[in-house]
Amino acid sequence: MTQSEQVLSYPIPSEAALEPPAEWAELRGKCPVARVTLPSGDEATLLTRYEDVKQVLADPRFTRLLNAPDAARLSANDDGGLFSSEMAAVIPDSGEPHQRWRRLVGKYFTAKRMAALRPAMAQMAEQLIDDMVERGAPGDLKAALGFPLPVYVICDLLGVPASDRDRFAHWSDSLLNLSKFTQEETDASLAEFIQYMSEHVAAKRATPGDDLLSELIEASAAEGEGLTDVELLATGMGLLVAGHETTANMIGKMVGMLLSDRTRWERLLADPSLVRTAVEEALRFDANSGFGLPRYLKEETEVSGTVLPRGTTVICSMAAANRDESVFDAAAEMDLTRSPNPHLAFGSGSHSCLGQSLARTELQVVLEVLLRKLPTLELAVPVEELHRVEGLVVGGLRQVPVRW
Repeated sequence: MTQSEQVLSYPIPSEAALEPPAEWAELRGKCPVARVTLPSGDEATLLTRYEDVKQVLADPRFTRLLNAPDAARLSANDDGGLFSSEMAAVIPDSGEPHQRWRRLVGKYFTAKRMAALRPAMAQMAEQLIDDMVERGAPGDLKAALGFPLPVYVICDLLGVPASDRDRFAHWSDSLLNLSKFTQEETDASLAEFIQYMSEHVAAKRATPGDDLLSELIEASAAEGEGLTDVELLATGMGLLVAGHETTANMIGKMVGMLLSDRTRWERLLADPSLVRTAVEEALRFDANSGFGLPRYLKEETEVSGTVLPRGTTVICSMAAANRDESVFDAAAEMDLTRSPNPHLAFGSGSHSCLGQSLARTELQVVLEVLLRKLPTLELAVPVEELHRVEGLVVGGLRQVPVRW
């Protein structure tokens, strides 16, 4: 299968909720730089090999300028979805302005800070698990724990009332839209979200609290190179969407993976010290991580021997790259002791995920608390009956039915 012979539709569907599509291995082996058609009908280039994905994510010539006139539109909607929206363009894409933004926001997301949040996270997780147990088995682990926990945490970080979490859920879903919502629904959600966060930023300016936005406002004033209200707004919205939707789905998928072959769960019960490496392996092994990272090429570049012209939109499939046998021994096996584990689940280079310490901490805490409180946890349906969320940028399972 050469690049010119076949144009695949992307995202590539998979029959099984937790398994990768067979095409990934074929593409990595024979056509690592592949032409694909997106939900919008536009064409893009898909990368599936580890070294290629890592190279592109670290290369400043591959930008996030997905609102360029000749960039491929990602979603079925006219505006091309969240990646191409005006809000996405507010946060600086590269160079010193991007580094300044990362410096200011990154101060809040240190491993040390996240470790300090652990006790409160564990308490939230315990309460949510108690509530699920009280309602009786079977329960939906995604709805009961996976979804609410990261929302509570991110609301807490941003100083937003947790009582508004259902609104955030809806806004997130429609902003991560590929084909699930109409243009009108997406526009309405974006307008409501902007209105809400504008009022929230103004309130934090007037009365700062002990939260990320207040700290950014304070740091901005002190350094004299701070974020504008629009940048604060985009940062708050971005963190809210990225900070809860991806982790909420990952909690469900991680537990699904560990319970789909229950010897994995039993291994962790026997040795809870494996939680840290198990979380990393779940991130690597996730075959349903969603769309991947799109990049726009401002100048002609060569990848894997293929010349990509200026104006090419490239999709980096980190999930396919994480199954690359040339980098990971027995890549198709889930090895809870795998170390080192240089997976690309959080990207690579200067655009790697800012909130990765937060996500790791949440996933570790959830696993520790579940192992302790519900050692008899098991899937309440055969693994074949787990279904993927369709039509969104992020991958996830619709439900994770469990009993204990």
